[in-house]
Amino acid sequence: MPTMKSAILEAAGAPFRIADTKRPVPGSGQVLVRIKASGVNPLDTKIRAGRAAHARHLLPAVLGIDLAGVVEEVGEDVQGFRRDDEVYGMTGGVGGNQGSLAEYAAVDARLVACKPSNLSMREAAALPLVFVTAWEGLMDRVKLTADQTVLILGGGGGVGHMAIQIAVATGANVYGADSSSKADYIRGLGATPIDHTAESVESYVERLTDGKGFDVVYDTVGGPALDTAFKGVSRFGHVVSSLGWGAHALAPLSFKAATYSGVFTLIPLLTGEGRDHHGEIMREATRLVEAGKLIPKLDPRRFSLDTVADAHNLIENRQANGKLVIDID
Repeated sequence: MPTMKSAILEAAGAPFRIADTKRPVPGSGQVLVRIKASGVNPLDTKIRAGRAAHARHLLPAVLGIDLAGVVEEVGEDVQGFRRDDEVYGMTGGVGGNQGSLAEYAAVDARLVACKPSNLSMREAAALPLVFVTAWEGLMDRVKLTADQTVLILGGGGGVGHMAIQIAVATGANVYGADSSSKADYIRGLGATPIDHTAESVESYVERLTDGKGFDVVYDTVGGPALDTAFKGVSRFGHVVSSLGWGAHALAPLSFKAATYSGVFTLIPLLTGEGRDHHGEIMREATRLVEAGKLIPKLDPRRFSLDTVADAHNLIENRQANGKLVIDID
């Protein structure tokens, strides 16, 4: 039987074990992808550490949610893809779906799209999870329009820098709150930076919106940032959060007759529901990238299957400067 190299996690918190494993065969509705690059997300590190009950993945398993690669084989009942197509997507690493820390993966064809022609494999592998999360919040939940003001909390982060670029491409008036060290980067994306460490939400709401608040606030940080979002949103506005966990006082939101939406991007991988839409979102990413309106921020450091743990350590210690990507091939 053909084999492949895989990074296997035997137990929570354990080192990765590099081993030869059986190469998967694509079933009906699947494509076999020869993986070129695997994006690393903070969620991957939480799954490895056993701190992500919401992202169940029975061990031992291959982790890795995002991939970019080349179609090696097309299974039955698959249309729209053929051998040698370059594809990318958010395809596994949770819910019992094999992840991307391996040379090959048989993935649901509904989850992938053709890679943007103007991105490298590394750049493409950095996009799926963060882009899907940003798109679901702004376009699926809010249906953002050009006449709205948008505040992205954590604008310089993974989901945040995607959300800013989506909002700018939509024509909205965009603000990004983060530390002062990210101000120039946020400004370069087309948004107005806010130093949340130096100015209270009440202060910048008054300064930037004449006290009215922002039409849309996207919390990509969680914790106290969601309370900040409730304070910063306008009357009849909309708050979205990709990390809306914990206990929060709803009075600041309710007194404005504002609404709240949660984003849980893993549902299609965990339940199978909504996989076609994830493919649609990835095609939107391709459209924006090829139009020159979207680019991921990558950390320039390089990693292989043998050094995946080094990449995880950088993320856990908050030492990454952009998305970390594992070179598979």
